[in-house]
Amino acid sequence: MDAAHHLTRDRLHPFGGTDVWQLLRTRARTHAGRPFVVWQPFDAEPVTTAFDELAAEAAAVAAGLAARGVRTGDRVLIHLENSPEFVVSWFACAALGAVAVTTNSRSTADELAYFAQDSAAVGVITQPRFVDTVTAAAPGLRFAACTGNDSGVPSDHAGGAEAFAALRGDPDALPPRPTDPLAPCSVQYTSGTTSRPKGVLWTQANALWGARVNAAHETLRPDDCHLVYLPLFHTNALAYSMLASLWVGARFVLVPKWSTSRFADISVRHGCTWMSLMGLSTRALVESAPPPGHSYRMFGAGVCDLPIDAAYGVKTLGWWGMTETISHPVVGDAFVPNRPMSMGRPSTDYEVKVVRPDGERVEPDESGELKVRGVRGLSMFAEYLNRAADTAAAFDAGGWFATGDLVTPHPDGHLTFENRVKDMLKVGAENVSAAEVERVVLGVPGVLEVGVVGRPDATLDEVPVAFVTTEGDAPAVLARVEAACAELLADFKRPRAVYRVSQLPRSTLAKINKVELRAVAAPDADRAGAEERWIDAALADPSGNAG
Repeated sequence: MDAAHHLTRDRLHPFGGTDVWQLLRTRARTHAGRPFVVWQPFDAEPVTTAFDELAAEAAAVAAGLAARGVRTGDRVLIHLENSPEFVVSWFACAALGAVAVTTNSRSTADELAYFAQDSAAVGVITQPRFVDTVTAAAPGLRFAACTGNDSGVPSDHAGGAEAFAALRGDPDALPPRPTDPLAPCSVQYTSGTTSRPKGVLWTQANALWGARVNAAHETLRPDDCHLVYLPLFHTNALAYSMLASLWVGARFVLVPKWSTSRFADISVRHGCTWMSLMGLSTRALVESAPPPGHSYRMFGAGVCDLPIDAAYGVKTLGWWGMTETISHPVVGDAFVPNRPMSMGRPSTDYEVKVVRPDGERVEPDESGELKVRGVRGLSMFAEYLNRAADTAAAFDAGGWFATGDLVTPHPDGHLTFENRVKDMLKVGAENVSAAEVERVVLGVPGVLEVGVVGRPDATLDEVPVAFVTTEGDAPAVLARVEAACAELLADFKRPRAVYRVSQLPRSTLAKINKVELRAVAAPDADRAGAEERWIDAALADPSGNAG
């Protein structure tokens, strides 16, 4: 990578002399007694923790980790669903200078064993539902601590691990350490597709960048209140919501997961003003009336100016980002009109370009791959953990990061998302966009969701097939899908099969898992067995609907 896009120690740093722990300590002084985290379990009263209370609790847990041999730079697995203990554990690692390795709560034993080994974790903090799987998958850990609840549901099952409460030590015993914005802060694992997931390493400066820049993009104020239902082990909830709120001294309401039936009561009860949306929550808002007396002023989503904006009296801010980009290289503007259903414009905090496969920049209204350039360890992730070759391959000689997303820049400066590069099918000599086929299918009355993937074909290399969930008369819906595809798509783009399923598989943040779909796209595949697995997984999905 071009040296100009590396953080170095021979120049003044924008976060010199500070780190995440210092930010929380600052808020503990300036906002003592003011609520920061409001934990709202589904079947109990809310629990509010002030900034100074969180700092004290995190320091106590950090002292307990130190007593168990955790040192600055050591990595600690945090395998938890949304809970107060997640927040405390993450900031405890920051206090000690340890690296919080946050893992998806749906991870299998094999995946957990890989995460523990790949990160060289020294210990784990988990919960009763997962403790047996975690300790069996990673028996070499120095310690294991287990909370007394599963995302708010009490449980005394600890599986041989010590109680989370036992981690609390003497905050005054917390060992001193230097403050270094270039020091490692956290690791989040990307979703693996063709290979093992990659650990995205953030520095302390990355986390502070996420806090400050996200807060600025969202126009957050100290009197704002984020509703956080997305899992904290991902960038959206962690950086777009929690860290951004910390930066400005705002509060956030943390719930176990999305709940359509509880949304109105929780929103009004706590005066929530800000919320990130994804497919599930967006559909829920579209299908119901806004709660009377709500306080929302803005939503964040993948696109600007949603149709629900007028009904809610809000402005939806479109944005695009990845774990690797920390914040939003593309974002809408909170104060001027945006192109409806676009991602927004290039952020002034990054460099952005859209290129053809040959590397030449596209013309307006021509699609190409989105590339982003920033500063490694500040506005861009530091590295892929233990993967020097993958890190180097992610950037070209000029320091441009290949996102793998296809977008279209428009003459008005806005960008529209089109597809993932890997979702482009090669049907004979023709390129077919899965997203184009999906748009046609989604326009058919009775279709709720669709995922289009390619399946191998002896003549054409691959052909498209579609998986759909429906409502109403399923045979009639499927007939309408075939008719719509015949009318609106060229013959090579038409799905060779349309499979109706009751549940689509999910991966990160409720996205459709196309790896799973490709595995059962063949005519003789066991789709019934796969569907049973998907249904079971949906019940445990932290991005799913609690009802």
